[in-house]
Amino acid sequence: MSDVSSRSSDKHGKAPGVVAVQDDSAPSFNQESNGDIPHTSESRKQIGLISAIFLIFNRMIGTGIFSTPSTILSQSGSVGLALFIWFGGMLIGMAGMAVYVEFGSKIPVNGGEKNYLEFVYRKPRFLVTGLYTGYVMLLGWAGSNSVVFGEYILNAADVEVNRWNQRGIGLACVTSAFLIHGLALKWGLRLQNVLGVIKLIILLIIIVAGFAALGGHLKIDKPDNFSNAFEGTTGSAYGVVNALYNVIWSYIGYSNANYSMSEMKNPIRTLKIAAPTAIVIVGVLYMLANIAYFAAVPKAEIMSSGRILAASFFRNVFGPRAERALSVFVALSAYGNVLSVIFSQGRLVQELGREGILPFSSLWASNKPCNAPLMGLFEHWIVSVIIMLAPPPGDAYNLILNVISYPLSIVNVFVSIALIWLHAHRAAYNWYPSLSATLPVAIFFLLSNLYLVIAPFVPPETAAQNVYKTLPYWLHCVIGWGVIAAGGAYWLIWAVIMPRWGGYRLEKEVVEASDGWTRKRFVKVPVAKEE
Repeated sequence: MSDVSSRSSDKHGKAPGVVAVQDDSAPSFNQESNGDIPHTSESRKQIGLISAIFLIFNRMIGTGIFSTPSTILSQSGSVGLALFIWFGGMLIGMAGMAVYVEFGSKIPVNGGEKNYLEFVYRKPRFLVTGLYTGYVMLLGWAGSNSVVFGEYILNAADVEVNRWNQRGIGLACVTSAFLIHGLALKWGLRLQNVLGVIKLIILLIIIVAGFAALGGHLKIDKPDNFSNAFEGTTGSAYGVVNALYNVIWSYIGYSNANYSMSEMKNPIRTLKIAAPTAIVIVGVLYMLANIAYFAAVPKAEIMSSGRILAASFFRNVFGPRAERALSVFVALSAYGNVLSVIFSQGRLVQELGREGILPFSSLWASNKPCNAPLMGLFEHWIVSVIIMLAPPPGDAYNLILNVISYPLSIVNVFVSIALIWLHAHRAAYNWYPSLSATLPVAIFFLLSNLYLVIAPFVPPETAAQNVYKTLPYWLHCVIGWGVIAAGGAYWLIWAVIMPRWGGYRLEKEVVEASDGWTRKRFVKVPVAKEE
């Protein structure tokens, strides 16, 4: 193996020397060894505790809590069951948070679940890397809330919403988020924090107003949603399945800080405090906000309100003028979510580039010109813009939104299996993290994600229950698996076919760059020379 290191150092000339070569036969992950764990210079560690909390907080709270309760109530049929479903989603989100905190406390580097999956799934060699590459590169997470941002800005301006003015403003939203995080990292983090505070204030206003509504302070007759809370409960398995699916999606984001741990100050301590703090705050706010909606908006109006449920709430409590003001606040909430999403996804692209997995890897790996992953952010910007502008309205756009969300459940199935495996083989992997999710929590997280992967295939009982008007209800699931499979096809070409044709094999080594940031990198080792 020493020959590999010397060849790589010679090949890269001015690049600093190789720190270590990864050995797949030694699974332990030693945090004290610079050869095992990438590290960076202190000057790059700009994420403190407050910023880490808001990275998670902003990712979880987009526009869902202002509109999703309408869908949940429609699919569950009753106020009581809807609240139970929201509580169940909170428990699943907390289990996911615990799983990711355990992984992050033991593997505190940029990249999140990519590192966790690679640590456990080592055979076939680099297969999980290829699969995850398709997942990261082909999904434009920031696109959906960018469009919602455009819709609410137009509503606030009292301008009729159409396909192109909505998406034009959405384009400006995602582009500004890309440029802020790519050219002014500190200001981007500050803006995220400010928008996180605004979200918190909005939800607190809703909650306080909801308690006032319970006391009868309303512009309409007081709804009676709690007297017989379980009246109308649906017997539809498809409805309950999709209701829970939507609630759990509202909690996605508990792992957002894991993607940038190399840039955290005191990363393990920061993550252990930030993640539980953020999800507890969000969970409490979600439950109280739902109670507030039910206190101020009649059940029938909630079911028919769609994405403007919060607007109906403000109109009933404060009067018609409050609706337009709320549209501005919801737009700001969507923008905070876009900032948080593109911040993390850009770093995932950068990690793939830094390891040499992507074509033109040095381009995607770059931190130039402003000490931020501008090109990694740019890749996610391109995909998000395509997702935002290409499809026609209606089923096609809803399909893309579901395609974005479904593969994450697939990834989390394998993440939870990986943690269960590590708990069963602690000594072999030297797996003694400073904080443990516990085996029962990991199993619970596995079962919940298996549910999310399988449940969307349950057919609706009637055509009206289908999430699409004209498309098969299962189509986004099939496409989601196709995205993962595309990563598998890339692995087959990159890690199997090309090495055979080129007479080399892929190995990983850890190198240190001139800025003090070490990283793992794939190198080509000529097979003929070894023989």
